[in-house]
Amino acid sequence: MIQVTPSIAIDESEIEESFVRASGPGGQNVNKVSSAVQIRFDVRHSPSLPNDVAIRLMKLAGSRLTQDGVIVIVAQAQRSQKRNREEAVERLLELIRAAAVRPQIRRATRPTKASKERRLASKERRSGVKAGRSKPVAD
Repeated sequence: MIQVTPSIAIDESEIEESFVRASGPGGQNVNKVSSAVQIRFDVRHSPSLPNDVAIRLMKLAGSRLTQDGVIVIVAQAQRSQKRNREEAVERLLELIRAAAVRPQIRRATRPTKASKERRLASKERRSGVKAGRSKPVAD
């Protein structure tokens, strides 16, 4: 089990990983070894995620989400397979942690009478300053 937050833990069997050839650094090794990792996590069918977290996660995933509700993350920045795997899993966990945070509900508020009066008074002062800059009207 991978502990994501105190209340959410994901079973390692829910994360599918496949290794492919990377296009980045690695010298001659890059042509021989499949060091890039592609991990897939099925959000829709994951028993570990609460429904509200899964919905937020699908919104956060953006273009990484397939039509089937699977998040695909590719990591190929590192030279070793192990480090790429760790990076990909960490990116997935960060995404889940971000989705686990409930957004605060905005409550509509109205300006107070005093704040309205202050705003109007400052507008009046500013208007007076600008009026004083104009040329006097010749009669």
